[in-house]
Amino acid sequence: MKEARTQIIFIICFLAAWQIVYQMGTFNPIVFPSLKDIGQSFIEGFRDDSLMTYTLYSMSLIIRGLLIGIILAFIFSSIAVISKTFHAIYHLVVSICDLLPGVALLPLAIVWFGIGEITIIFIVIHSILWPMSRNIMDGFQSISKIYIESGRNIGLKGLSLVKGVYLPAAFSYVLSGMRVGWARAWRGLLSVEMIFGTTGSGAGIGWFIFMKRTNTDIAGVFAALIVIIIIGIIIEYVVFSTIERNTVRKWGMVR
Repeated sequence: MKEARTQIIFIICFLAAWQIVYQMGTFNPIVFPSLKDIGQSFIEGFRDDSLMTYTLYSMSLIIRGLLIGIILAFIFSSIAVISKTFHAIYHLVVSICDLLPGVALLPLAIVWFGIGEITIIFIVIHSILWPMSRNIMDGFQSISKIYIESGRNIGLKGLSLVKGVYLPAAFSYVLSGMRVGWARAWRGLLSVEMIFGTTGSGAGIGWFIFMKRTNTDIAGVFAALIVIIIIGIIIEYVVFSTIERNTVRKWGMVR
């Protein structure tokens, strides 16, 4: 409660300082809009459905990419814990690919998949797959041998051992990997949209920001940034916090 109160006070002070700087006329109003202008752009963006449409399109892309990336991370990490040979290979692949920013792969993705949704989803998958795989494998390695042997003693082996022992025991690492991967994927998606532009079926919030910047509508840029921040807050403090509260905290597994 005290932490939340401190955060609210900080936000109020930040907004007050912003308005004071605007009133002082230190910066050009075109590039440093007032809170009123930003608020109007935010409301108008949803009133004419333009900002909502762009946002929903971006969310549809990232949800698809995240689901595929999470499933692949679970599959590959599970195989890695069963096969030492695969673990050695996959650990090397993760170590290499995790260093590559998604934007750097955009030219190759365009060559491979063309200009379309598949390219953007590929970047999202790349952004979450490697950090999540790294966290899952680190979690698997941190599990006490007592738990593993107990699972084997009751007849668990292979994938059943992964499902019954490894994943539950390492779930705090899994959740941490999802958090890191989500953040990377969200940033990667927005970056690609600003560079990539539109696809055959629509455009995302990153493209909305690019258009507003091109038209020198900085208030519109800030309105889109507010949407991005709100989405991030919802994912972090509602989705992930709810999952954490009902799993690792309930189980006493908070790291």
